[in-house]
Amino acid sequence: MAEKAKQVEATEAPAVEAPVVSEAKANPEKFLKDFNWHNYQEGIDEVDDQQLKEFEKLVAENFVDTLDDEVVEGTVVHISDRDAIIDINAKSEGVISLNEFRYNPDLKVGDKVEVLIDVREDATGQLVLSHRKARVIKAWDRVNGAHDTGEIVNGFVKCRTKGGMIVDVFGIEAFLPGSQIDVKPIRDYDQYVNKTMEFKVVKINHEFKNVVVSHKALIEADIEEQKKEIIGQLEKGQVLEGVVKNITSYGVFIDLGGVDGLVHITDLSWSRINHPNEIVELDQKLNVVILDFDENKSRIQLGLKQLSKHPWEALAEEVKVGDKVKGKVVVIADYGAFIEVADGVEGLIHVSEMSWSTHLRSAQDFVSVGDEVEAVILTLDREDRKMSLGIKQLTPDPWTDITNKYPLASKHTGIVRNFTNFGVFVELEEGIDGLIYISDLSWTKKIKHPSEFCAVGDKLDVIVLELDVEGRKLSLGHKQTTENPWDKYETEFALDTVHASEITEIVDKGATVTFNDDIVAFVPSRHLEKEDGNKLKKGESADFKIIEFNKEFKRVVASHTAIFKAEEIKNVKAAAKKAASAAAEAKPTLGDANDALQALKDKMDGKATKAKK
Repeated sequence: MAEKAKQVEATEAPAVEAPVVSEAKANPEKFLKDFNWHNYQEGIDEVDDQQLKEFEKLVAENFVDTLDDEVVEGTVVHISDRDAIIDINAKSEGVISLNEFRYNPDLKVGDKVEVLIDVREDATGQLVLSHRKARVIKAWDRVNGAHDTGEIVNGFVKCRTKGGMIVDVFGIEAFLPGSQIDVKPIRDYDQYVNKTMEFKVVKINHEFKNVVVSHKALIEADIEEQKKEIIGQLEKGQVLEGVVKNITSYGVFIDLGGVDGLVHITDLSWSRINHPNEIVELDQKLNVVILDFDENKSRIQLGLKQLSKHPWEALAEEVKVGDKVKGKVVVIADYGAFIEVADGVEGLIHVSEMSWSTHLRSAQDFVSVGDEVEAVILTLDREDRKMSLGIKQLTPDPWTDITNKYPLASKHTGIVRNFTNFGVFVELEEGIDGLIYISDLSWTKKIKHPSEFCAVGDKLDVIVLELDVEGRKLSLGHKQTTENPWDKYETEFALDTVHASEITEIVDKGATVTFNDDIVAFVPSRHLEKEDGNKLKKGESADFKIIEFNKEFKRVVASHTAIFKAEEIKNVKAAAKKAASAAAEAKPTLGDANDALQALKDKMDGKATKAKK
């Protein structure tokens, strides 16, 4: 390059000196008239136009223009530990840091690279170039071209970010979503940082200058070909090797080499499992069998347990109905519990087979998941692979000797287990429940619902009223454990008897009064009237007369008004009787009347005789 500069200088020197001096001496006036004062003031000597053109031609042929912001192509002439020396055909070579070539770790001497002049001459006279700036200028053209043509580009993964990676593509920071790194889920993003990979430009946002690239898109085409080939060969019952791609609560997705299939949780093991991760783990290789697929073969159902013999087929032939077996509770439902008596072999214990009690409860009241239990085989169907078990059969049926233990009219103590609208279920012992009808709870209380009388868990004394051995039904009574108080109440609260009490409650069409703990009498509204014309109020005490008593229906009707009205009637009757007596004493007798009449007649006859005379 130094030689190029000397050639130019040699051409430049004689061309400037000779013409200027000779012309000034020969014709000074003309020289001053035509003198270029501008060039003189700028410090530039005038040069002959022809020689200047030759100079410009030589410069154009040998040197690049270092004053423009154009991107030029240079050649790598040397690579050190930190920099690359680039020849762009200028007076001197330029220097570029190797950091700008991280995306291209294979850079070598002789490679052509695009550069932009960053500093024409630094403090040491060195030309400083920038490959990064040159790439940025050309980057958008390249990115758009790659997007339009589908060209595969190289990119350097700079760092990890939320949801993906930042990739340097042509000097532009592009976004690589996590879902576009590979066809399978990526769990460790850091393994890709500081690596150079191939990408495809899948999206460009010109407004926000955003670029999205994908590595997954490059391998999808190959996978799609593999997928078509695999799908075309699929057959039911075919055994394939796959890799566990994803694990969910309902099953496992298996990668069969570009085609995904699902092993449902029920097809993983003959035994019950709570989650697929009890059987498999991510990236595990295993053999699976094709169970089914749709017409397009886009949904493939796989099985793992089908590769092994069904446990029912391995169940010993000597196992039969009536045998005792031990197992673990694996599932509990309201209707019963499933017991695993062998790997993959389960039997159901219905809740009705857990206890001799006819009052059914939930299976959770008897067993819990994980419990080891012993049971008796009730039914066994090897063909349908079903087995029913029972626990209560391990103990004698309590109804076998029921007539001796609970004869009619015998008295016992039981525990309240449940309510119904019509009565109470009382457990006398495990498996022996009896029903107390609501009418047999109390002699005197009117009960609308059994919960008003007792609570679950209470102990009650009962009398056996009825016993149906075949129907396994027991009818009990509680009130029968005490004497019927209405027998004595019939005399104590007879008609017209008077009792003192207070108004307990004002009810519809009247009020109620309580004479003792058992007798609640009804007082009609018209019988609440007091002697002064007002009516009795709640809490007010008074005397009441019994005007109705019904032992059968336990009905008692009382009246306050009847007390003073009866007294009035009595007084009226007494007054009438006294008045009648007095009137009788003052009234003349019949004889007296006849005498008076006779005297009057005689008197009148005498007056008549005197008149005739």
